[in-house]
Amino acid sequence: MAKPAGKFASGIAPSTAAGHSHYELPLSERMRTFLRLEFLYQQMLFNCESESGWATRATISTLLEILAILSRGDVRGEVHKELDHQINTLQRFQSQPGVDSGRLENLIRNLLKSRGEVADIGTKFLQTLKECDFLNAIKHRTSIPGGTCEFDLPEYNHWLRQPFSRREQDLAHWIGAIRPLCDAVVEVLWLIRESAEPADKTAINGMYQHSMQKDVNCHLLRVVLTDNSALFPEISGSQHRFTVRFLEWSTIDSRAVQTGHDVPFQLAIC
Repeated sequence: MAKPAGKFASGIAPSTAAGHSHYELPLSERMRTFLRLEFLYQQMLFNCESESGWATRATISTLLEILAILSRGDVRGEVHKELDHQINTLQRFQSQPGVDSGRLENLIRNLLKSRGEVADIGTKFLQTLKECDFLNAIKHRTSIPGGTCEFDLPEYNHWLRQPFSRREQDLAHWIGAIRPLCDAVVEVLWLIRESAEPADKTAINGMYQHSMQKDVNCHLLRVVLTDNSALFPEISGSQHRFTVRFLEWSTIDSRAVQTGHDVPFQLAIC
């Protein structure tokens, strides 16, 4: 499994393929939460590598968004359940013929390691972040437009002027508290995406509809288009039925409209 470069990064690389664009729709609340976490985590890892004070600001803002998501409900428990599910699914393949046993054992080993790390952080893994007066002061001002400017938070702005090595040390400490959980989310999403091969489909007059089989438990829909496509999909639906409409976009001053042409695309139901 490829992993992004960088001092703080240890998650799996974003799910993109050269020459193709992927559009996704989560089919459960768990997947919605996981995709939002992955989205924010990737932003945070990207910005935290830059020495710019503006990038550090962006890192802190994203960290606080992640903290807000993790503070709602038992996200750690949901991640643990999904890891257990993926481990059990992969272990069932061990006795089947034609399976690459080396790769399968490596996947299971990685998941067991992630599960152990998620278990080790404990239920109070957010306590350090929640009790940090420095972060709380920033958090309380972020609801105000421009509320983190210099005259509002002089201590924050003084910290932003510190050498990057100083800021980097603090960022590593804060990110370290949530890193095992976020890495596990990214790893689980990678496995879910890899669980289904994209199939060739055609949207007649720009629309495609599909009804799920009753005994199929799906997590995620993925629509794949070539990068040079002038269209983008609008995906709506649930675990029982979904619709994909392909829209033509011209400028930001005009509303996108459904194309009247047949559209070949690829679909993965994960």
